Amino acid sequence: MGQLASMGGDTSADDVDTSTGESIAPQPYTLGDADGPLTRDELNLVDAWWRAANYLSVGQIYLLDNPLAREPLQPDHIKPRLLGHFGTVPGLNLVWAHANRQIIRRELSALFVAGPGHGGPGPNACAWLEGTYSELYSHIPQDLAGMKAFFTQFSYPGGVPSHCAPETPGSIHEGGELGYSLFHAFGAALDNPDLTVFCVVGDGEAETAPLATSWHAHTFLNPVRDGTVIPVLALNEYKIANPTIFARMPESRLLELLRGYGYDPHVVSGDDPAAVHQAMAAALDACLNQVAQIKESARLNTDRPSDRRWPMIVLRTPKGWTCPPMVDGQQVEGTFRSHQVPLPAARTDTRHREVLREWLQSYRPEELFDEAGRPVAALSELVPDGDRRMSANPVSNGGTQLRDLLLPDWREYSVEVSAPGATSHEATRVLGRWLRDVTDWNRSNFLTFAPDELASNRLQDILEVTGRNWQADIGEFDEGLDPHGRVIEVLSEHMCQGLLEGYLLTGRHGVFTCYEAFIHIVDSMYNQHAKWLQASMAVPWRRPIASLNYLLSSHVWRQDHNGFTHQDPGFLDVVMNKRPEIVRVYLPPDANTLLSTYDHCLRSRHYVNVVVAGKQPQANWLSATDAALHCARGAGTWSWAGNNDVVGTVPDVVLACAGDIPTLETLAAASILRDRLPDLRVRVVNVVDLMRLLPEDKHPHGLPDYEFDSLFTESSPVIFAFHGYPWLVHRLTYSRTNHKNLHVRGYKERGTTTTPFDMVMLNDLDRYHLVIDVIDRVPALGTRAAGLRQEMADARLRARTWTRQYGADIPDVAEWTWPG
Repeated sequence: MGQLASMGGDTSADDVDTSTGESIAPQPYTLGDADGPLTRDELNLVDAWWRAANYLSVGQIYLLDNPLAREPLQPDHIKPRLLGHFGTVPGLNLVWAHANRQIIRRELSALFVAGPGHGGPGPNACAWLEGTYSELYSHIPQDLAGMKAFFTQFSYPGGVPSHCAPETPGSIHEGGELGYSLFHAFGAALDNPDLTVFCVVGDGEAETAPLATSWHAHTFLNPVRDGTVIPVLALNEYKIANPTIFARMPESRLLELLRGYGYDPHVVSGDDPAAVHQAMAAALDACLNQVAQIKESARLNTDRPSDRRWPMIVLRTPKGWTCPPMVDGQQVEGTFRSHQVPLPAARTDTRHREVLREWLQSYRPEELFDEAGRPVAALSELVPDGDRRMSANPVSNGGTQLRDLLLPDWREYSVEVSAPGATSHEATRVLGRWLRDVTDWNRSNFLTFAPDELASNRLQDILEVTGRNWQADIGEFDEGLDPHGRVIEVLSEHMCQGLLEGYLLTGRHGVFTCYEAFIHIVDSMYNQHAKWLQASMAVPWRRPIASLNYLLSSHVWRQDHNGFTHQDPGFLDVVMNKRPEIVRVYLPPDANTLLSTYDHCLRSRHYVNVVVAGKQPQANWLSATDAALHCARGAGTWSWAGNNDVVGTVPDVVLACAGDIPTLETLAAASILRDRLPDLRVRVVNVVDLMRLLPEDKHPHGLPDYEFDSLFTESSPVIFAFHGYPWLVHRLTYSRTNHKNLHVRGYKERGTTTTPFDMVMLNDLDRYHLVIDVIDRVPALGTRAAGLRQEMADARLRARTWTRQYGADIPDVAEWTWPG
């Protein structure tokens, strides 16, 4: 190994504020003797890597020019806006350096997940040191000019974010919103038996609800089939302005908590670099040896799951370790003041600029980078080969690993439809039969996630070919639990979403089924994932990954028994806020359209697909052939349901619908109109793909104006029965020619525990009210239909009275079928 001097030297007189006697620059240190597994050369090497990564991290935050600080720093060398975060970076760089040592020694395939917020300078620096950055970004070579460009782009207009992001080589995890690092790490490890994930969890992040839940994720990690996660809980005591709960917790209590979660924690603490390096090396050696023992015992079936204690590390180091201890008379290192920019006035304040130069020089860059600005040759000894670099592991660019699913022909699972409405099925139960075989055919790259609702949402047929993944003990009366199960059920929407995201980001496929009302629990997780997808589209080397597929059932219109708390279709509104390149929303009206829709979703790439479908028995409207055509169109007329058969005539009214219950009520209204007002020209339009309502310049699926006008007309009243909140349809169609005549019925935030039909009546979505809407909005009807209007109002009253008297829907409604 090449010779690398330790960091050392005496504090100069310039490092002391003569007016106060306070140290204002970091104290250079000398690596002392410390017991541990590292030889002197190994200790110097891992320390040199750490110093180099720290130097490059500070440079990203501050420097526009003079990248190796070989000249006195001038104002124009400093960025005008200092926006980075340094506080967590030294801990991230420490873990990366020691992980590299293990990768080389053990020939590991490894990922690095950076949980602490805005820790981007660290992984960026490590990727540049490993050469991956220059391979992916040719304008940022490993030399002085490349270092300058590397520094300039950070947190700079047109550059890269201050947190890990799609632009960060090796990253599968965006460090914006906190709480998801362990989920993503465990999701990446599922079905990846040779993968090791080093996951650093920030102590601020550890206070979030998702992270608190994620400690349980090892319950779904099969030691034989899956990879390894080494959590590193990084305790540096402070968030932006406050101490963290975990760092202030007495250590004995913290270790009890982690042991209760099922971990065997190894503590690494201190501020002496030599001692910390030795302790970290020993801890990682112990952790990986323990993992090997767990895997071997599981392979030989000589252990009980409840006896397993997965190893982890508790890393306690100062906040902003190695930054200036004091600035302007205030303690910085080891306090919240080092969280972001320890020297905030470096561009305008001469003394801050001098302290910044001393800070940079304290890492002894002349030992780490040669005259041309390249990392010295000795540092390459801590760079794993090729794809073993964590910044270059192909798994972190999941699209490169993606294999198409083997999908059965969905038509073979379709239900027979001899005539519209002649039979009924539970749509999601029909889908479950197909997903059963999708699961069976794809046993290494497809998983289903559900928050304890798989059977409730009628997907239990999947359990005919697999069990529920369970790595804890199995009791006498448990059913369907299997250490090798392909379904993960846990009563945490956060965990389902987070594990699935990690699974998708590393090149696999999956489905997340959930009650519609409670998918809101992961609104923010959806937002973050959608932003990752959008941002990664602009990164040329990122390959598209499998779509995030939601199946929302137990929906608003059939949660009448559970009541108001379970009634909310608003996730559609949240989804529609994201860029059109990313999002798709489907509302299939029956079993066959659901099959066709989900086949399309599982074939798609790089989208968020939201499918809402009911689980209760519901009429079948379309044959498999008609369903395929209708889903391909996304929206179309159902001529058999309307009363507008004369070519060239404009309908008097358009009855539009999107969603299974709105479709049912629309068809019931159409049958009343056909019977009672046979001369009224009625057109029925069903919308499966909600994005078809948008103009073509607003979404790839959007209808051109002429097609939209041909469906919905330019002047006829349109009564639109919609699954969700009415204003969403108005938002999507506000620019259309006939928007002024569009009247939308949907959920109006009125719900309770009641019957199914009373639920739609509460929101004026019922068939009788739709007929009233037609009468009120078709001018030609006028007083001619006053009698029918009164009948409809009376029918509503009778239906409500019946529910209150008998506790069920009136037979006229409950037993209604399409008259054909």
